[in-house]
Amino acid sequence: MEYYNSFYSELITIEDDVIVSFRVTIVAHDRVKFIVSPVTIKKGVFIGTGAIILPGVIIGEGAIVGAGAVVTKDVAPYSTVTGVPAKEVSDSIGRRD
Repeated sequence: MEYYNSFYSELITIEDDVIVSFRVTIVAHDRVKFIVSPVTIKKGVFIGTGAIILPGVIIGEGAIVGAGAVVTKDVAPYSTVTGVPAKEVSDSIGRRD
């Protein structure tokens, strides 16, 4: 992981079996909007290269965040999001047991 929010690291939760590619940024605060909010990344998530996860986001179990995506809102379990801002492109990923 390239960068995580060291000022509010206690607000970032990463569960088991999560893959975080390089140059991913995870932040729990925004100094411009004066937001401080936790980030939760659930079990089995994959986060692609260069993705940015913003404050207050919950990424659901088994979800995929595409390379370069900017995640501004919650991601549903087992879905795929891409783009700036990230939008759901698929919810048909089967459970990975």
